[in-house]
Amino acid sequence: MKKIVVLLTFIGLAFSCQKQKEPLKIGYSDWPGWIAWDIAISKGWFKEAGVDVDFSWFEYVPSMDAFASGNIDAVNMTNGDALVTGATGASNVMILVSDYSNGNDMIVAAPGIETMSDLKGKKVGLEVGFVEHLLLNKGLESVGLSESDVELVNVATHQTAQTLASGEVDAIAAWQPNSGEALKEVSGSKPIYTSANVPGLIYDCLAVSPASLSERRDDWAKVVKVWYRVVDFLADPANKAEALEIMSSRAGVTPKEYAYFMKGVKFLNINEAKRVFSKGDGLQSIYGSSKLVDKFNVSNKVYDKAQNIDSYIDPSITLEQ
Repeated sequence: MKKIVVLLTFIGLAFSCQKQKEPLKIGYSDWPGWIAWDIAISKGWFKEAGVDVDFSWFEYVPSMDAFASGNIDAVNMTNGDALVTGATGASNVMILVSDYSNGNDMIVAAPGIETMSDLKGKKVGLEVGFVEHLLLNKGLESVGLSESDVELVNVATHQTAQTLASGEVDAIAAWQPNSGEALKEVSGSKPIYTSANVPGLIYDCLAVSPASLSERRDDWAKVVKVWYRVVDFLADPANKAEALEIMSSRAGVTPKEYAYFMKGVKFLNINEAKRVFSKGDGLQSIYGSSKLVDKFNVSNKVYDKAQNIDSYIDPSITLEQ
């Protein structure tokens, strides 16, 4: 009997070790703050850190769908979309704030439209309920207008450039590379409002399932540590060419084109990230920014009830770095 107990204990330990060796599964998509993970992947930094990680490449919305379906343990998404994902059934916790959009999210207008004021009575194509919708509203507010002063046309973000080019709308709201494609396809078009006007409105985060975070917190801490190695690498001008080569290859554009995208992103170093994780009501805090997005989501019936913002944010791993 004693031998059987020992054998069963051994089998249980072996199974536990095997489970721990499974890679952390992370979904990411086409955004500079997320493509930067490819630097760590290509250089083998996760292996050096002692953590096995499997990154899966998606279009943005399918990446969130994969997370909601339980096919991946974590996903890179905006803080606003983390709330949407959680409110619709897929609990998640933001453990890393990688960056904030600093110009890459744009309201791009057709020729003849010079300012946000000129949008009154015009058609704007965007993905209704997504963060670009909020960006449009902030832009309209800045000139004393409201959403009721324009006509919204629901357009998938990856189709916004062609929609503007077709003449179906007078302006679009999109992020890079879609906003850049619109500028290239429509001669004379221009950005009339961008995320650089409201820094902190759109934070980009790594959101993890609570179960995975609880079971493998030490491994997630290693992932976060690797991230800040990436940020330090990007901050060194000597690494610029290599970083652009790696990131542009994933995005399918030239390094020169990707250098333009990088200008519209503010990567957060560890000290800046710690400040963002401090509680506050303004956009300089992930808490304040998320409260604003939550209010927008409820008012636009993206989901019904206001979310408990604190439950979506765990600053502890970043603060320990």
